[in-house]
Amino acid sequence: MQPETHTSTRLLDGLKDEQDQAIWGEFDARYRPIVEGFVRHLGLRDADAADAAQETMVRFIQEYRAGKYDREKGRLRSWLIGIARYRVLDMQRKRGGRREVAGDSMIGDQADEARLSAIWDEESRMAVLRRAVGELRRRTKMDPKTIRAFELIALERRDANSVAEELGMKPADVYIAKHRALDKLQSIVAELTELYELGPG
Repeated sequence: MQPETHTSTRLLDGLKDEQDQAIWGEFDARYRPIVEGFVRHLGLRDADAADAAQETMVRFIQEYRAGKYDREKGRLRSWLIGIARYRVLDMQRKRGGRREVAGDSMIGDQADEARLSAIWDEESRMAVLRRAVGELRRRTKMDPKTIRAFELIALERRDANSVAEELGMKPADVYIAKHRALDKLQSIVAELTELYELGPG
């Protein structure tokens, strides 16, 4: 049995215990940022995205403890996507269909499941990368400036020149820092990717 299955099963089994706040905290910390990023893609601004993510997680635990989730019938992410999508539609209906985002909202054109899954996977990858950077700080003695340069260029999508200026580095050194961090992050990212069910299937 793969580590992904061990971990997911441990979390899901633990969630059945209403008194186990630690396991709920672990699950919420893992998935809420993904849900929040996901609903932003569907047309919500920050405040509404945070509310929708919270409502999604609450609805999830209610339905899960009511026995409505069957792992044999689909992946966890598919269920969370369905709940989150409904929350977005519900919020938009309450606002008379008014979209709270500049540009197009994917929810408005009834985006297909493949596109929604692609958005979820991208948000999951970013969540893994953010968590991996935290682990890199905790586990290694890498120069904090190198790690920060990686964060700015890879996670915040800043250009090398602005990162170099902020950190007092040369642009070439920013790229070197990015590659050094990536080398160290590979094993951590691989480990975390299993936890987020990012494999095929």
